[in-house]
Amino acid sequence: MDLEERMNLIMSVGEEVLTPEELKQLLETNDHPVAYDGFEPSGRAHIPFGLLRAENINTLHKAGVKFKLFLADYFAFINNKVGGDLEKIKTNGKYFIEIWKACGVDTDKVEIIWASEKMDDIDYWDKVLRVGREITLKRSLRATTIMGRTQGELQSTAQLFYPIMQVADVFNLDIDICQMGMDQRRANILAREVAPKLGWKKSVAIHHHMVLGLQGKQASSSNDEEEAMLTSKMSKSKPETCIYMHDTEEDIKRKIGKAYCPERVIEGNPIIDYCEHLIFKKYDTMLFERPAKFGGNLEIQGIAELKKVYEEGKLHPMDLKSASAKYLNEMVAPVREHFEKNKKAAELYETVKQYAITR
Repeated sequence: MDLEERMNLIMSVGEEVLTPEELKQLLETNDHPVAYDGFEPSGRAHIPFGLLRAENINTLHKAGVKFKLFLADYFAFINNKVGGDLEKIKTNGKYFIEIWKACGVDTDKVEIIWASEKMDDIDYWDKVLRVGREITLKRSLRATTIMGRTQGELQSTAQLFYPIMQVADVFNLDIDICQMGMDQRRANILAREVAPKLGWKKSVAIHHHMVLGLQGKQASSSNDEEEAMLTSKMSKSKPETCIYMHDTEEDIKRKIGKAYCPERVIEGNPIIDYCEHLIFKKYDTMLFERPAKFGGNLEIQGIAELKKVYEEGKLHPMDLKSASAKYLNEMVAPVREHFEKNKKAAELYETVKQYAITR
């Protein structure tokens, strides 16, 4: 695969790339750069976690990128996830690994790392303190949106450590590419800013799209884009706006049926969002089955054509919802099957289901 093909594959993962020029320089000098994404182990997995992350990892593998999956157990502890119970958090992390396997991530080709394993090393805390010296308290507070919280929702002093710990991870794990969601960009930008000050490697940042919740894009009283994003993204801690990887076909149809999906509206429409960032990542075309009196079956190739047809009113919201539910169900079916057939996975899921949902 030539440089241009690798660039195109990697760029396809990101809604934002900082910067394309730096990514090109990296690929010119490194055939197998290392990327990572980090996760607080908490709650049941939803479709952005399972479908989107697996697709991103597999795409990067095709481009020769090595990948590290970082299970941020102590970050979940700081953020009071699963009630701040570390044993429950670790069980949740083991469940996450089963989700990745079921979604087609080759766990023999990725390195799975637990934050708690890295924190035993004094070198890690040396990096945390050195990073903290380079970041003002104001900037650190502003970056707490990476926790899924606004500044007004901070609950403890420990949470102030969260942003500088995440920045330190980038250097401690020796990362070339930070491949995370748009909601994590503030930490990655801080990492890029402090790297030259400390004489450390400056990583490329590739931020993927944040999939909308079933409620669609929400208005926010905040002028802070990252804080506003928190109100609109699909969150596994908000069951009423979320599609889980374990949802049955009936669950998916019911949830999609109730979703925000106004006629002819593209912007902020979660069903269009799922087609663009999930369904068309796997399928080249979508078939919309309709009675002859409503125009008959319609096959659409790609998101650009779908947006045009929908905006012109040539596809009814109910037909869009019906087809989207069908494709999403096909995509999550292997996960349901894995957890039905694999005893270990099933036991982990049954345990995680009992945990109280906390933010």
